[in-house]
Amino acid sequence: MFDLNDKTAVVTGASRGIGEASARVLDRHGARVVLSGRTVSDLERVAGELKNEPVVVPADLSEPRSGTALAEAILAEVDGVDVLVNNAGIPMRRTPAQLTEDDVDLVFSINVRSLLMLSLGLGPSMIARGGGSIINISSVAGLHGPQGRVAYAGTKGAVDAMTRALASDWGPQGIRVNSIAPGIITTAIWEESRNTVPGLIEDLAQRVALKRWGDSDDVADVVLFFASEASRYVTGETLTVDGGMAKVSASAAAAALPELDDG
Repeated sequence: MFDLNDKTAVVTGASRGIGEASARVLDRHGARVVLSGRTVSDLERVAGELKNEPVVVPADLSEPRSGTALAEAILAEVDGVDVLVNNAGIPMRRTPAQLTEDDVDLVFSINVRSLLMLSLGLGPSMIARGGGSIINISSVAGLHGPQGRVAYAGTKGAVDAMTRALASDWGPQGIRVNSIAPGIITTAIWEESRNTVPGLIEDLAQRVALKRWGDSDDVADVVLFFASEASRYVTGETLTVDGGMAKVSASAAAAALPELDDG
């Protein structure tokens, strides 16, 4: 069911974290992986440990037309794409008083514009191959109101909305489009805070129903599900991978509730 032999998968932001873990799990299940990101040395490190003729196509997705240009560069290297994992993105923590127009332009250019244009650039090759799967890495920030992250949350809400709209547009051509909304994951985005903010690790873990942080493999395994035939009748969905953080009560101890009177 998770057989990806003869499939070609593109992973952006593949040099570390969720992108690296996704590239590894897709390769392990037979896919040829095209790895993209900004740091060539890290992309080559990951590619050097994959077995199915990986391809490295570097890109800086903050530049105008970069999503379209990356699609063109990928299709110059491979004859078509079956799976696209839109993982590249940047965080942004700014209070409303701190946020500038340049900040908004930057985070939307990478997290929204380039993601959409890369998808539009690769979609026709999926249609030509009889369909495919687009997997957008979103965030629980798009599902609730995180303090001090209004621009970032806006980008992730946009990603989820575009996921549903593209699923509608391309469903008749056999392309499934879904998004994954990770919660607190032990990636480089959190590294400095985890090392410098006392009690952060324990405090945030208490807000999660499963009482632990997630790791990149927790998300990558869901990427595999969406990439494979296991999700063949799923499209337009946003699946939270957050240990229950966004939608499940996570008190440290069970609340004392009054006895109910059955009479």
